[in-house]
Amino acid sequence: MTTQAYNYKGPALRAYLLVVVLLLLIFGSIAGFLYNKFSVLSDTDFTPPPITIAAATAQSAIWPSELEAVGTIRAARGVELSAETSGEVIDIAVRSGEKIKAGQTILTLNDGVEKAGRSQQEANLKLARQLFERDARLIKQKTIPQSQYDRSLADLDSAIAQLAETNAQLDNKSIVAPFDGTTGIIRVKVGDYIESGTPIANLQDLTELEIDFSVPDRYFPSLRPGLAIAVHVAAFPERVFHATLSAIDARVDTGTRNLMLRATLEESAGLLPGMFARMVIDLDQPRRVVTVPETAVSYSLHGNTVYVLVQSKGKTTAQPRVVETGDTRDGQIAITSGLLSSEWVVTVGQNKLYRDARVVIDDQVNF
Repeated sequence: MTTQAYNYKGPALRAYLLVVVLLLLIFGSIAGFLYNKFSVLSDTDFTPPPITIAAATAQSAIWPSELEAVGTIRAARGVELSAETSGEVIDIAVRSGEKIKAGQTILTLNDGVEKAGRSQQEANLKLARQLFERDARLIKQKTIPQSQYDRSLADLDSAIAQLAETNAQLDNKSIVAPFDGTTGIIRVKVGDYIESGTPIANLQDLTELEIDFSVPDRYFPSLRPGLAIAVHVAAFPERVFHATLSAIDARVDTGTRNLMLRATLEESAGLLPGMFARMVIDLDQPRRVVTVPETAVSYSLHGNTVYVLVQSKGKTTAQPRVVETGDTRDGQIAITSGLLSSEWVVTVGQNKLYRDARVVIDDQVNF
């Protein structure tokens, strides 16, 4: 019985050992494969490749202090012509848009009644003067009473006053130019009956134009007559007109807290009263600023950011930095805080950057 049991267990034991050896071989092979795999991975560099960007150096520059404002161009001499009395238009002596001289008649109303009355009053005046001159001689001879002489003098004064009144009424029947200028659109025509105050046309002297505008009152200490102003109008987008600050109002508007200013244009060719103007006032107070290209600044709700380049251990990395910005000029923007001159900033490619990102500088890059 013992011999049979031993013979039975021998083959089973050998099979068990064979399975164990096979499992060891299999798991050993797997372990060796994984070991080789992880050894290769451990030697692999997973660092992201450097990002190609363009960069520029922050510069120190001296910029003038400027103040921007908007205003309306107006003529130094400009009026809206209207009638002072009512009547029928019998003559219009000028055309719309015509240049006219001071004193030139523009429009005449029907003045027939006033002319007829003036003829009668001229005759009355002539008679009153003759009677007065006669009585003046007689009073010296004491052949008439003083009361008759006084009545003759009063009649003469009355005749003179009546004729002057009629002449004034006749003057009101004619609209004349108060100064040299250019007429606007004539708004009435011959045969129209107009009332007192009816607009007839505007008259503008286009040789001397001004700009009225306002600025916040906090700028008053920096303002003075004589400051230079650059003027931009929509009609000439690429042209800059020059003006000079000529007057500062004597008080601040209590409703808006703005101060009214007036500038005189040095050249007015091509400009018209009523045009909208954008102005840049040179306050004559130059200041030193740090400037970078406008493309270097990224704008977001969290603040304006620039990427500053830092070199360490032979590598160049980008570091984001929040800055405060100021004016822009000729493609450059002033950095009022957060950046020093001579620091290196990214100008193109910021959308691919992150903190500590490695970069390669290529000034020819154009994204």
